[in-house]
Amino acid sequence: MPRPRNAKELQNNNISTFASQSTSIPALSVTELLPLMANIDVPSQPEQPQEDRKENQMRPAQPSLKTARARFLKGVSYFSGDMEVFAKWMEKQFILLQLLDWVLRGAAQVMFVNNPLSGLVIFAGLILQNYWWALNGFVGALFATISALILQQKRGAIAAGLYGYNGILVGLLMAVFSNAGDWYWWLLLPNVFMSMMCPVVSSALASINSCWDLPVFTLPFNILVCLHMVATGHYNHHFPQVLIQPRSEFPNITWAEIDIAKLFMSVPVGIGQVYGCDNPWTGGIFIISLFISSPITCAHAVLGSAVGMASGLALAAPFRDIYFGLWGYNCVLACIAIGGMFYALTWQVHLLAITCALFCAYLGSAIANIMSRFGLPACTWPFCLSALTFLLLTTETKRIFKLPLVKVTYPEKNLRFFWKLKKAEKERMVKEEQERAVKEEIMLTEKEHLEIDLTRTEEGIAENTHSGSENETVHVNDWTPEGAQQSTEEERNNNLMKESLAEDV
Repeated sequence: MPRPRNAKELQNNNISTFASQSTSIPALSVTELLPLMANIDVPSQPEQPQEDRKENQMRPAQPSLKTARARFLKGVSYFSGDMEVFAKWMEKQFILLQLLDWVLRGAAQVMFVNNPLSGLVIFAGLILQNYWWALNGFVGALFATISALILQQKRGAIAAGLYGYNGILVGLLMAVFSNAGDWYWWLLLPNVFMSMMCPVVSSALASINSCWDLPVFTLPFNILVCLHMVATGHYNHHFPQVLIQPRSEFPNITWAEIDIAKLFMSVPVGIGQVYGCDNPWTGGIFIISLFISSPITCAHAVLGSAVGMASGLALAAPFRDIYFGLWGYNCVLACIAIGGMFYALTWQVHLLAITCALFCAYLGSAIANIMSRFGLPACTWPFCLSALTFLLLTTETKRIFKLPLVKVTYPEKNLRFFWKLKKAEKERMVKEEQERAVKEEIMLTEKEHLEIDLTRTEEGIAENTHSGSENETVHVNDWTPEGAQQSTEEERNNNLMKESLAEDV
């Protein structure tokens, strides 16, 4: 009986048989050879435990969440913030489309928002308030932008709407304070002229404020509207203005008659009064436009209006003025400007914005009382003076950081810029500490080397002195007995010579 073959011999026989038949059999593919290789022993990999398999299944989910978050933020950036991607796309479009984009951005820049979608929503709110006012506002923003183009101002500033926001305010408030009624078409003539003067006044004020790195805010609007109202007045045949008189008696304030619903509605009305609108629905639309661009701006606008309302109650203002939003609109602008727009938002800056809103409310009451003596409204003088005062503030704390004017965009981006600066400063400090530590270590090592060299030299000197003293003692010990013997012999010889001489004598 033949002995059983082992697996290696069977495998060799199979391979040799296959090789002998390979001349008559056509070439086989790798997939066809797989069944032939099924009997070859291949070391099997150990199965993964169930926990590892769960971890491997969960790992692909993390990049997908990050990717989804990045895509969501990228999609939001297309219509929020300053719509930078849309602005770059608009640069290649027809000039009329660019002009429309600049006008919409100018409409939103009244609230420090550089967003054409927000500007479109704001115009929708103006149309809801009054068609004639909306038309005057559009004409004012349009001709102010055209004037800036004619004067060849900076194209980047024009594209950001920085020459249109004073124009829309001039057009709106000239229509609001006009006593000639709606659809008085002759009003468009001074509207166009005063709006075209806005870039001139803005450029002149910017050359002064740039010395302190300050914006011009709505100072051109205040100057030009007051100029128009003083030049015409209430008793004017062509352009009569509403009659504004100072308060001559105590207001009838009874806390039992306060309307809580109107008091709460004064918050959106105060935001709407930035554009001269007293409709709470219009104010609500303006809040939506602010939220589209910047939630931080929206929150500070609501907070500023609430602070103005509370200040009016504290100063015993007539309830009608509070309901009408006259105590809120300047505080809205002041709170937005300080709360994250020109300062990087921290909790200290947030408190500073609330303080500025309170100061603006007090200043607004004072300026309104003074301006009413001359038949003029307060406009936005309180906001400009209070915001400029707080922007000139100096402090030792690093938590209140005023942004350079060229870096101001919108609060969220300003905050990211501030964080980058803090990170860079921290890295710089760490690097300086490391370099200082390296220098100190080098100095210590050099000092140690010097000390070692000094000790070595001192030891060498001590050894040399010790060896010299030993040599001297050796020489002294060697010389003393011989010298003594020689001296005694010489003395003896001398004595003998003396004795011999004495004998001879």
